Amino acid sequence: MPALAAGTAACAATAVLMLSGTGASAQPAPVGLGTAANFSVLAGSTVTNTGDSFLAQSLGVHPGNTATGFPPGTVAGEIHLADDVALQAKNDLTTAYNNAAGRTPFTSLPAELGGSTLTPGVYRIGAAQLTGTLTLNSENDPAAVFIFQIESTLITAANSSVVFINGASPCNVYWQVGSSATIGTGTRFVGNILAQTSITMNTGATLQGRALAQTGAVTLDTNTINAPVCLQPTGTPTTTPTGTPT
Repeated sequence: MPALAAGTAACAATAVLMLSGTGASAQPAPVGLGTAANFSVLAGSTVTNTGDSFLAQSLGVHPGNTATGFPPGTVAGEIHLADDVALQAKNDLTTAYNNAAGRTPFTSLPAELGGSTLTPGVYRIGAAQLTGTLTLNSENDPAAVFIFQIESTLITAANSSVVFINGASPCNVYWQVGSSATIGTGTRFVGNILAQTSITMNTGATLQGRALAQTGAVTLDTNTINAPVCLQPTGTPTTTPTGTPT
């Protein structure tokens, strides 16, 4: 009987963990972006901008060769259109995408992320929706890593947000999107978006991270994309050197 009681308690604890969906079982390693880490925006076909968007890092397109709307948009880094630099960054993006997509073990989540508080780990979602606020809790570890494996689309409602508590680093958040990502009007988003197809940022949306699309377009409308901060163990933020918007 004591053994049976212990087994029942263990099963109950496992059930609670599975239902909570707030953390994966092990701390994952960061996803290496290679030279793609130098880019605010990468696209496969084209980049289209409307309004005074600001990109803190570089812009690249490959195999496409067009980027329209700069100016009025500003790129603080470099612009690479169908050149060897863009090709290498796209190859590195493909490697990073496959790395993120293949991570295990993972915790399955429902489609709606709004209202959730998640701890570091790998999460899998069929089609992801963010309405309201998603909170990422690093549990006082500035090196904490969050990887989201999304099988199809990522869509955020207007004025949604991703926020941190307890010292998480934006550079260690990865959104691997199986098709396309749409960031809603006024959304405050965080992390590296690695999309198989396209990325659309609607009017006034901001991103502390990168918008990296493998095959399709990246579409911008009066957006700000800042380089993601990486917190050191002392809590001192560091970023890739970037320009300053004027």
